[in-house]
Amino acid sequence: MAFPDRVISGAMHYFRVHPDLWEDRLARLAAMGLNTVETYVAWNFHCAGAPAAGGSAGPMPGPGGYRFDGWRDLPRFITLAAEAGLDVIIRPGPFICAEWDFGGLPSWLLRSAGMFLRCCDPAYLAAVDEWFDALIPRIVPLLASRGGPVVAVQVENEYGSYGSDHAYLEHLRDGLVSRGVDVPLFTSDGPGPDSLGSGTLPGVLATVNFGSRVEGAFGALRSFRPDSPLFCMEFWHGWYDQWGDKHHARDAAEAAGVLAEILAAGASVNLYMGHGGTNFGLWSGANWDGGLRPIVTSYDYDAPVGEAGELTPKFWAFRAAIARYAPVPEVPPSLLAPHARLAARSVPVHGWAPLLDFRRDGILDRSLRSPMPLPMEAVGSGRGLMVYRGSVLVPPDGRNLILDGLADRAVVFVDGERVATLDPAGAATGIPLQPRSDGQLTVIDVLVENRGHINVWHQLGDRKGVTGIRLGRRFIHDWDCVPVELDAPGFTSRLRFESTHPAVSPVFGAVCARIEVPADGFLAMPGWGRGFCWLNGFLLGRYDAVGPQRTLYAPAPLWREGANDLVVLELDHPGDRLEIRDEPDLGPVG
Repeated sequence: MAFPDRVISGAMHYFRVHPDLWEDRLARLAAMGLNTVETYVAWNFHCAGAPAAGGSAGPMPGPGGYRFDGWRDLPRFITLAAEAGLDVIIRPGPFICAEWDFGGLPSWLLRSAGMFLRCCDPAYLAAVDEWFDALIPRIVPLLASRGGPVVAVQVENEYGSYGSDHAYLEHLRDGLVSRGVDVPLFTSDGPGPDSLGSGTLPGVLATVNFGSRVEGAFGALRSFRPDSPLFCMEFWHGWYDQWGDKHHARDAAEAAGVLAEILAAGASVNLYMGHGGTNFGLWSGANWDGGLRPIVTSYDYDAPVGEAGELTPKFWAFRAAIARYAPVPEVPPSLLAPHARLAARSVPVHGWAPLLDFRRDGILDRSLRSPMPLPMEAVGSGRGLMVYRGSVLVPPDGRNLILDGLADRAVVFVDGERVATLDPAGAATGIPLQPRSDGQLTVIDVLVENRGHINVWHQLGDRKGVTGIRLGRRFIHDWDCVPVELDAPGFTSRLRFESTHPAVSPVFGAVCARIEVPADGFLAMPGWGRGFCWLNGFLLGRYDAVGPQRTLYAPAPLWREGANDLVVLELDHPGDRLEIRDEPDLGPVG
């Protein structure tokens, strides 16, 4: 099977865009001259109980009970794409990478220490099959073979960079076909011979991913599959940002030149990204580079259609490049004007609530007692925060408190006093504890932040929390393991705010912002350290003073006329006000 025409596509992930804005963003991609939109399908996003980006559902349970309503209404997204004049490419995973938490895999897979991912492990295949049983029947009626817009479906994702289990790929291919998928299937990999050899299947279209060196990439594909059509499934014209880095941007004219080179070769192409969107809630993943490298909340990706729908210089440069090889429509005047923005203002914090005031507000009322600290995935959703509370008698000469297996960041409290913030290296070294003067047990609280499950390569499958807490060489036993489900429904509504500022952070701050007409806004937290921000109960995502991102995108559908409730959970040092800005600030370009 082959594609009917040359594909000029752009990626847009429905799970990264508020559903009220799907139609607008798809129209902008079509106006650039694209004839197709591509989307991944995030398995974990559809699990019953998983939040629909920033909230509106509970902690993620085990397998089954998948949802396809509201923000998860993939058939609606596909239908809207067709109404915009776009064909659709679906990449259902089960693994997607995409800088998304755990590469789209549900964290409950990590509850079983014996499960092996992305291979022919029977337990893993059973979970995938159950997911495909729920997903694929919703896609089949929308296939091009049945008059719908879906022209192609991917088998796994960049598997040649991960493994070599061709029987696994065959299982996925056969599972798609047996469930009714009869449009072209494809794989996507790097253009190296090892990646192509390990990640492809006979009879399945092989495509390549790259950002430059067009002739070399397509030359490798021709050498591997001489008779295969040329297709760049991911043209990396931009890049993602990680906390602590600079913001990535690429010269629009230079990137458009590479796009023109791809089109001049007669190839099909998919822009990664056409419109990037936002990692709302706790869905941003993490990379590994000798240590955890968490992804920022914005997924702007320097895309031609910006995070807030902006038609960027890259939009116009790409449109001009496409126009040399395919017809492009006129840009509707309604898309030329930028979306309305809220007026800039500063809004003070009017109330405070401590996080570690155990069970007062009912946000720490679900726990599991265990002899040893449990991973986050064993107790809750595996996202957000985990509190470990225990006690120990410190010997007269003192000892170091050591955290085993910490992958992220931990805040340690001793008898209610905050004493340290630890990264993995500091956790392994430990912090000194001295005995209490009254000879009583010392109460220890360890707050662990999940900064995102790793979304790529052989580090995939990291569990969050700690594996052990020791006083010197001796384990401390009997722990109260308390998940803090930040994206649970009504999480912030249970808080009781007071005017008195708590002495110890983490702390919640409450802000009320009154607006006349809902519009796009960008929230900045100058003077704050790192934490999370909610708008009217919706978790916008993470912020961090290390940057590069300095504002959080708050799209118009989340605001309401009149009073709007903003809540900030600050883990380090709170400020005294929030700023609503009328322009985004994704940080200095590096």
